[in-house]
Amino acid sequence: MPKGYWIANNIITDAETYEVYKSNNMNILPKYQAKFLVRGGQQQTPEGESYPRTVVIEFPSYDVALEAYNSAAYQDNIKIRQAVAEGRLVIVEGYGDDNV
Repeated sequence: MPKGYWIANNIITDAETYEVYKSNNMNILPKYQAKFLVRGGQQQTPEGESYPRTVVIEFPSYDVALEAYNSAAYQDNIKIRQAVAEGRLVIVEGYGDDNV
Protein backbone atom coordinates (compact mmCIF):
# COMPACT_ATOMS: atom_id res chain seq x y z
CA MET A 1 0.00 0.00 0.00
CA PRO A 2 1.41 3.42 -0.92
CA LYS A 3 2.30 5.80 1.86
CA GLY A 4 0.68 9.18 2.37
CA TYR A 5 2.47 12.51 2.65
CA TRP A 6 1.81 16.00 3.89
CA ILE A 7 3.77 18.58 1.92
CA ALA A 8 3.55 21.97 3.62
CA ASN A 9 4.98 25.36 2.77
CA ASN A 10 4.86 28.25 5.22
CA ILE A 11 5.80 31.87 5.73
CA ILE A 12 6.04 32.28 9.49
CA THR A 13 5.19 35.68 10.99
CA ASP A 14 5.58 34.78 14.69
CA ALA A 15 8.32 32.20 15.29
CA GLU A 16 7.68 31.90 19.03
CA THR A 17 4.01 30.99 18.62
CA TYR A 18 4.86 28.71 15.68
CA GLU A 19 7.07 26.73 18.08
CA VAL A 20 3.95 26.02 20.17
CA TYR A 21 2.27 24.57 17.06
CA LYS A 22 5.33 22.41 16.32
CA SER A 23 5.53 21.20 19.92
CA ASN A 24 1.85 20.27 19.93
CA ASN A 25 2.37 18.26 16.74
CA MET A 26 4.94 16.13 18.54
CA ASN A 27 2.10 15.03 20.85
CA ILE A 28 -0.49 14.59 18.09
CA LEU A 29 1.27 13.03 15.10
CA PRO A 30 2.99 9.99 16.66
CA LYS A 31 -0.47 8.40 17.05
CA TYR A 32 -0.56 8.33 13.23
CA GLN A 33 2.99 6.97 12.84
CA ALA A 34 4.08 10.23 11.24
CA LYS A 35 7.70 10.53 10.19
CA PHE A 36 9.23 13.91 9.40
CA LEU A 37 11.30 13.63 6.21
CA VAL A 38 11.87 17.36 5.74
CA ARG A 39 11.46 19.97 8.46
CA GLY A 40 12.81 23.30 7.31
CA GLY A 41 16.41 23.18 6.20
CA GLN A 42 18.12 24.58 3.14
CA GLN A 43 16.17 24.75 -0.07
CA GLN A 44 16.44 26.15 -3.56
CA THR A 45 13.62 26.81 -5.97
CA PRO A 46 14.98 26.42 -9.50
CA GLU A 47 11.45 26.55 -10.96
CA GLY A 48 8.32 28.37 -9.82
CA GLU A 49 7.84 30.07 -6.48
CA SER A 50 8.19 28.66 -3.00
CA TYR A 51 7.67 29.58 0.61
CA PRO A 52 10.72 29.87 2.88
CA ARG A 53 9.81 26.81 5.00
CA THR A 54 9.00 23.38 3.59
CA VAL A 55 7.92 20.37 5.63
CA VAL A 56 7.31 16.82 4.36
CA ILE A 57 5.72 14.27 6.68
CA GLU A 58 5.30 10.60 5.77
CA PHE A 59 2.37 8.46 6.99
CA PRO A 60 1.77 4.72 6.60
CA SER A 61 -0.97 5.41 4.02
CA TYR A 62 -2.93 8.17 2.33
CA ASP A 63 -5.94 7.33 4.51
CA VAL A 64 -3.89 7.72 7.70
CA ALA A 65 -2.53 11.05 6.43
CA LEU A 66 -6.11 12.26 5.94
CA GLU A 67 -7.16 10.88 9.32
CA ALA A 68 -4.35 12.76 11.06
CA TYR A 69 -5.25 16.01 9.33
CA ASN A 70 -8.95 15.65 10.13
CA SER A 71 -8.42 14.63 13.76
CA ALA A 72 -9.93 16.91 16.39
CA ALA A 73 -6.54 17.39 18.02
CA TYR A 74 -4.86 18.55 14.80
CA GLN A 75 -7.81 20.74 13.82
CA ASP A 76 -7.47 22.52 17.18
CA ASN A 77 -3.71 22.87 16.70
CA ILE A 78 -3.95 24.14 13.13
CA LYS A 79 -5.66 27.29 14.44
CA ILE A 80 -2.37 28.25 16.11
CA ARG A 81 -0.45 27.89 12.83
CA GLN A 82 -3.04 29.72 10.79
CA ALA A 83 -2.80 32.71 13.14
CA VAL A 84 0.99 33.05 12.74
CA ALA A 85 1.82 31.67 9.29
CA GLU A 86 0.67 31.89 5.72
CA GLY A 87 0.87 28.54 4.04
CA ARG A 88 -0.39 25.73 1.95
CA LEU A 89 -0.65 22.01 2.56
CA VAL A 90 -1.01 19.20 0.07
CA ILE A 91 -1.90 15.68 1.19
CA VAL A 92 -0.78 13.23 -1.46
CA GLU A 93 -0.65 9.48 -1.98
CA GLY A 94 2.80 8.05 -2.63
CA TYR A 95 3.69 6.25 -5.83
CA GLY A 96 4.05 2.83 -4.24
CA ASP A 97 6.31 0.88 -1.90
CA ASP A 98 7.68 -1.45 -4.58
CA ASN A 99 8.64 1.22 -7.12
CA VAL A 100 12.01 2.89 -7.51
